[in-house]
Amino acid sequence: MTKIQKLLVANRGEIALRIMRSAREMGIPTVAIYSEADRQSPHVRYADEAVCVGPAPSSESYLRIDAILEACQKTGANAIHPGYGFLSENAGFARAVRNAGLIFVGPSPESIEIMGSKLAAKAAVAAYNIPMVPGTPDAITDREAAKQTAARIGYPILIKASAGGGGKGMRIVEREADFDEGMERAVSEATSAFGDGSVFIEKYVTSPRHVEIQVLGDQHGHIIHLFERECSIQRRHQKVVEEAPSSVLTPEIRAEMGRCAVEVARACGYYGAGTVEFIVDDQLNFYFLEMNTRLQVEHPVTEQITGIDLVKQMIYIAEGKPLVIRQEDLKIHGHAIEIRVYAEDPANNFLPDVGTLETYVRPQGNGIRVDDGFEQGMAIPIYYDPMIAKLVTTGATRAEAIEKMIRAIDEYQITGVQTTLPFCRFVMKHEAFRSGQFDTHFVNHYFTPDKLIPPTDSEEGRQEARLEARLAAVLAAWLFQNSQPKPESNSTVTQAQRSKWREKRFR
Repeated sequence: MTKIQKLLVANRGEIALRIMRSAREMGIPTVAIYSEADRQSPHVRYADEAVCVGPAPSSESYLRIDAILEACQKTGANAIHPGYGFLSENAGFARAVRNAGLIFVGPSPESIEIMGSKLAAKAAVAAYNIPMVPGTPDAITDREAAKQTAARIGYPILIKASAGGGGKGMRIVEREADFDEGMERAVSEATSAFGDGSVFIEKYVTSPRHVEIQVLGDQHGHIIHLFERECSIQRRHQKVVEEAPSSVLTPEIRAEMGRCAVEVARACGYYGAGTVEFIVDDQLNFYFLEMNTRLQVEHPVTEQITGIDLVKQMIYIAEGKPLVIRQEDLKIHGHAIEIRVYAEDPANNFLPDVGTLETYVRPQGNGIRVDDGFEQGMAIPIYYDPMIAKLVTTGATRAEAIEKMIRAIDEYQITGVQTTLPFCRFVMKHEAFRSGQFDTHFVNHYFTPDKLIPPTDSEEGRQEARLEARLAAVLAAWLFQNSQPKPESNSTVTQAQRSKWREKRFR
């Protein structure tokens, strides 16, 4: 076992802060990295030390392996947590960290490589009696043979990028006449997004639900699951609302999905925190999709219903410690719902809406958790994902968690940019969601911009809210300006007066 002495978080924003908070509770000093666009971000101020790794574009900063390793050398950090996104599922990065003699808080490079390819993942789990969607076992090389496979399994089909994710490189083909066009588009998009044009075919499951299982494994072969998350409310194949547990799984199906998830992890010698994703049809048959070899955006809902801090467990595992949690110890406590608060305009096809957070006031109260990386007055950078925050509510029942979410959305004050808050409120109020009778087509089936309900329903109330927001922003700016110390002429700063924080901060 190797003790983590100092942890560098190779990420930004809310996930960097979330990791640092757990590390601080464990007595582990932290190092932030930041781009020039993030110099004043909360995660930079929160860390014990911070290092600039380059200009604003992620390709010149957060994706620079050499700069991140140099930051470790400069600060004495002996471990790196990648968070999610950026380099978190890059096997080359994990290998470079290991080769530098540092601890990678995540799985082995070999596990990342296997599960990074959907085809390799399917091959790895083939011997473990795990249900999979009918389709091609290998990348398509013969288009005519692929057409024959499609005809055999029956339309509609999915053409999917082997290295894909986030809905990129994926096309639904309803009939044979559209096969060639769908293939060309999928290959082109996969090549552009991932540098790999390999695609394969799967039977398209109608009325699908997206259900995933959280797993934890240590370096001694012990693997457990922490139940499921339902992630079926999506736009552009990307999640917006998640909850735990699912409202439709029976205890028997939950146990079987958990068993399969553990076997998937075992198939690639997995350790750390990971997520096994399944698709569930309208008869509650489930099929293995892929494994995400990292911490998931929606991990807070699992933490809320299990009481397990997943980041702390990742750190213990990375140090070589055995898991002390046993499967039989885990129980589901209550219900948790998470919404992703994006700087996007739901009335304009969820397009990003960058700008400045003129007003930013978080909801509070029992059962409310906000994971964010922004403050009032900050700009939403154009260079990164436009997620502002994750808002999580927890209740004794699903109905209670929904009502708390509606209250929290109504109390969340954000002006200066359009957000997904009104859309999420629409979801919480919709009967399909409240009854649990929904699937990944929720947006297409039920949502149009004219159905958005702002937190304040009347026009008079909306005007009053806008006026209050402007007044609050003006007052905040005045208070900030008048709270700054006035410069003194001919003043000197002694060594004792100089901030120790500034001495070690920006190296």
